[in-house]
Amino acid sequence: MIIIRDGYNPINPASLSGTEKEVYDQKMASPTPYHYDSAEELLFELRLRAAIVESARALERSNVSFASFSKSRSNAAYWTTTSNGGFRLKQNVRPSAAIRDIYANGRAYAFECAMAIVIVLYKAVLDTIGAEAFDRLFADMYLYSWEHDSDLPLITVKGKRQTYAGDVIYYSNPDYDPKTPQWQGENVVKMPGNMLYGHGIGITNEAGIIRELNEHRKRGSKVSAYLLDQVTYPNFSEIMSEMRTDSRGLPADRHWPADWIGGRIGSRIQFYA
Repeated sequence: MIIIRDGYNPINPASLSGTEKEVYDQKMASPTPYHYDSAEELLFELRLRAAIVESARALERSNVSFASFSKSRSNAAYWTTTSNGGFRLKQNVRPSAAIRDIYANGRAYAFECAMAIVIVLYKAVLDTIGAEAFDRLFADMYLYSWEHDSDLPLITVKGKRQTYAGDVIYYSNPDYDPKTPQWQGENVVKMPGNMLYGHGIGITNEAGIIRELNEHRKRGSKVSAYLLDQVTYPNFSEIMSEMRTDSRGLPADRHWPADWIGGRIGSRIQFYA
């Protein structure tokens, strides 16, 4: 059930994209209440979820490779590949350009599945908020496993719960072959129609993810890979707020005195001189 604080919901489901409408309809029909301060906040979530789905599809088509951290590689024009397999943004390179290069020049890149998920999320945020806001928020970008900028806040909820397109879930492979530790599990993006995207596996259903993981178990193992009861997703309202404020917490679309700062209280900005 979707509950908007002011009670006004001008969203016309017929105007939503396929992914947006699927999430909207599923949340409306859910017995779990989902609270939003405004219809704008709900629409931002729907758009970002749809962008996550499209970002995952695009990464699957990009010809990037799956690799362990020790074999990670990146385009040296944009990134420095660190000794632990991370990617550090080079000086004077725009974060938006560096993220887009992963998609445009996929053959130059190789990384493991957790980093792939973070890249998918960054690209989705870029496509949702635009390059100007993205470059301002993520100026010192560093990609490594699940590490991410504080301006890309993520929420992880443990326990059984309904998941939606754009969520990130994890399949654990407890009896993985120790010779291939990169297959101890798979982070996947929930796609429309109960499909899943996993880096190194592609877009498939749950049975396909489990089958692939089970092929990388210890010899003779009878313990199957399984879905972990947790879900991760962006803090949509926080990202929407961040894209509208500068590094001092003031609205980014105006010029403010150098000695002014701002602080957010709920959806209201308080100014301090």
